[in-house]
Amino acid sequence: MLPYIFAPQPKDIPQQVSRYIITLFITINLFLLVFYYLNTLLFIPKLLFKKQWIIYILLIAICLYGFLNLPRQLALWMNNTTETKIRTELRRDLKKADSLNFNIQQKGVGDKNSTPAPSIPKRRSSRYFPGSYAVFLLVFAVGTSISVLQQWLKVERTKEKIEKEMLQTELSFLKSQINPHFFFNTLNNIYSLSITGSDQTPSAILKLSAIMRYILAETKNDWVPLQNEIDFLNDYIDLQKVRLTQSVALTFTVNGNISNQRVAPLIFIPFVENAFKYGVSTIEPSFIHINIAIQNNTIIFSVKNSIVSNAGNSLTETTGIGIKNVERRLTLLYPAKHELKIKNEKNIFSVELTLVQVV
Repeated sequence: MLPYIFAPQPKDIPQQVSRYIITLFITINLFLLVFYYLNTLLFIPKLLFKKQWIIYILLIAICLYGFLNLPRQLALWMNNTTETKIRTELRRDLKKADSLNFNIQQKGVGDKNSTPAPSIPKRRSSRYFPGSYAVFLLVFAVGTSISVLQQWLKVERTKEKIEKEMLQTELSFLKSQINPHFFFNTLNNIYSLSITGSDQTPSAILKLSAIMRYILAETKNDWVPLQNEIDFLNDYIDLQKVRLTQSVALTFTVNGNISNQRVAPLIFIPFVENAFKYGVSTIEPSFIHINIAIQNNTIIFSVKNSIVSNAGNSLTETTGIGIKNVERRLTLLYPAKHELKIKNEKNIFSVELTLVQVV
């Protein structure tokens, strides 16, 4: 609209035609504006995204037909004229232009030294009837593209939010599977101490209290300081020591700088618990060796235990769920940043878990 208003206009354009052109531009722009918002706010959300293709295409076709006719008719009505009058004015204007062009060319032929007169091109009536279907299709394409892109981004954000919620739910479920099993075994140990009237019962209850406080408070977080996890393992090992005999060789060592190191809570306990469950014998010699080593931003956890003679088959059968549980947590919390090696050979069960610092 503005380029036409401020552009230099030939003086021979009839005033009625000029007013008509300005009105036509205004009605065309208003129609395109209304169509844009109808398409993006009503047609696309209510029809296109709900796969009502036929109704959507029909409405777009109706709008295109209206675009090609309604602005012109409205401009004619507002200027109190008809298309016939406009065309008559245009033909009269074109005849004047043709006559002027012919006279200039004749003068140029009579004078050999004169320069050829510039040819004045005939103005076409199309300049007075702007607004083709190409403009409509451009507005349609831009509006549809923007709406589809916005919908796609909305779907992606919703999908990402759902995935995060599902991840948190799954992690909570996996941790809840650890807690009851762990408490069951620990309470059994304390029950055995109380039956025998052991003086270690009060100390064991305090250790269990510290363990319960850690599980209830710290496991709500995705990450905890490595020192807290080590303290938790020490409390658990101290509880297990009360039922061990002199035939069991037990070591738990930590090497490296553990400050500023963080780890997923309860990520080591299934392997330690498994070692005490299947690697301890009150009759034959047995051993459990646990080590945590820190190298730069890498945590290497290893546990190696003997397999007692009556635990060979049950070890493979009953640890499968626990190992799968840990493997799934590792996949969710340490994607492409962990390595788990499990070996079962020559009556020795060993686990080596390498974790690259994530946070």
